Amino acid sequence: MKKMIFLCLTSLLLLSGKAQEAGMAITYPAGEFFVSILSEGGRTANAGLLKNASAEQLAEYLPDGTFELEAQVFLVRAKGKNILIDTGYGRYLFDNLQKLGVSEEAIDAILLTHLHPDHTGGLLRNGQAAFPNAKVYLSEKEYEHWSKQSDGSAGIAALREYGERVGRFVPEAINSRGSELLPGIRAIEAYGHTPGHTAFLIQSEDAQWLIWGDVAHAMPIQMPCPEVGLAFDSDLEQAVRTRKDLLDYAAKNQMTIGGMHIPFPAVGKLSVGKAASNRGFVFTPLCLCEGF
Repeated sequence: MKKMIFLCLTSLLLLSGKAQEAGMAITYPAGEFFVSILSEGGRTANAGLLKNASAEQLAEYLPDGTFELEAQVFLVRAKGKNILIDTGYGRYLFDNLQKLGVSEEAIDAILLTHLHPDHTGGLLRNGQAAFPNAKVYLSEKEYEHWSKQSDGSAGIAALREYGERVGRFVPEAINSRGSELLPGIRAIEAYGHTPGHTAFLIQSEDAQWLIWGDVAHAMPIQMPCPEVGLAFDSDLEQAVRTRKDLLDYAAKNQMTIGGMHIPFPAVGKLSVGKAASNRGFVFTPLCLCEGF
């Protein structure tokens, strides 16, 4: 056990800093599914992007005034199907898929959490649909919102290249017993970051994985202080409510969490904070030794 802990800590240290820029992939089992996290790299962000953070909170959780802001793509595989959740910037996506032996033609579906460019950049390659056989799924509210914007959206423009292969859906509350969007995968309301922002819940055997998109960006402060928001949230109050609700539900139900802006490997477990200085939540990353 001590050896495994040492290996995990060593791996996490090796993944910090400039190494993250190279793009990486790791795979974990999730019941009958295999979930791969594909790194799109990252950068150091300034705490000035945060909203609702007090001076005391910033001093305690972000003493140097920065946090790591990374981008990830999730590949879900089961029963011969290959499903992408978001496509990142498209920076390392295609190289990472190649490393896993998955071609663009082999992607069956793409589930979009929302239409910000760091989640849709890989939809196109050389101006054409990068995944010729994939059906793309997006929430109705997200599609309608961006379609009505005067300047449009790069994501909407990309969707046009997929034509009739774009499907829209209405997410459901996480505590509902709703229908599946795809076998073993439900679409979950996660509104606030954008009007139609969606999380995806993977359920197989005893495994429950909540891929929550952009529910959180600055993990060191938004876990203990979920009331802290981000300048990019379209509805700050709704984003805070969503974060608190999903954190609470995931912690109580011992779900595995995956987030597009959680530092690599970007998956882990939540627990309720017990320290006097943490009335929120604690996020514990999955050990890299458990993946392959």
